[in-house]
Amino acid sequence: MSLVQLKDLTKTFGGLVAVNDVSFNVEKDSIVGLIGPNGAGKTTVFNLITGNYVPDTGEVLFDGKNVVGMRTNRIVQMGIARTFQTIRLFQNMSALENVLSGCHCRMRSGVFSAMFRPPWQKREETAAVKRAMSELHFVGLEEQWNNAAKNLSYGKQRLLEIARALATQPRFIILDEPAGGMNDQETQELIELIKAVRDRGITVLLIEHDMSLVMKVCEHLVVLEYGAVIAQGVPAEIKNNPRVIEAYLGTDDGML
Repeated sequence: MSLVQLKDLTKTFGGLVAVNDVSFNVEKDSIVGLIGPNGAGKTTVFNLITGNYVPDTGEVLFDGKNVVGMRTNRIVQMGIARTFQTIRLFQNMSALENVLSGCHCRMRSGVFSAMFRPPWQKREETAAVKRAMSELHFVGLEEQWNNAAKNLSYGKQRLLEIARALATQPRFIILDEPAGGMNDQETQELIELIKAVRDRGITVLLIEHDMSLVMKVCEHLVVLEYGAVIAQGVPAEIKNNPRVIEAYLGTDDGML
């Protein structure tokens, strides 16, 4: 059963065709990788899914509903979360406060309730803190809860972004190069974390250049080149696809 369906997506910027008639499905409870050389259009596809860009043509169906044209906050409320290629944390805020910002989309509190603090608002705040701490524990950062994001290592900041995304209570999470800046041990731990996210019933779509990670964690791969899909399939098929090897994987760089 497909949770996400991309149908004939095209996006141009001036004379540049960044995404060219892209179609693929993401099955529920799966881990799917979107790979390709730099400039292939991968992050643009992510931005089309999450509402940061509006496609020139095509549809993005989430659980059968077209989300094209929806505001980004509404898309998050529907159950789509993401991280970013370039880390976007509140650097001077603590790890806990960063994750709490992810909880906000599920909270009822507004200006007046924050001013007058009725009992239900206090209960909601307590529940949000409990959830945020649970997500920090899930990614292995509970001991860093009071540290400012800027004081965490680059790899831990990546994990903090994942925790914040999970705090939105998504059904579908999009990870944009989550292994960036991680050492080998952190990358191996990330593989287990991604599997654990899927085991929570959250479908995963990721962009990643670390092909070792991709081959270990992904069950299906979609390959882009110049904004178009050139191959889809299980990792073993993609690894041995001559067009993919020529376009991206290479034969002499040790990536395989």
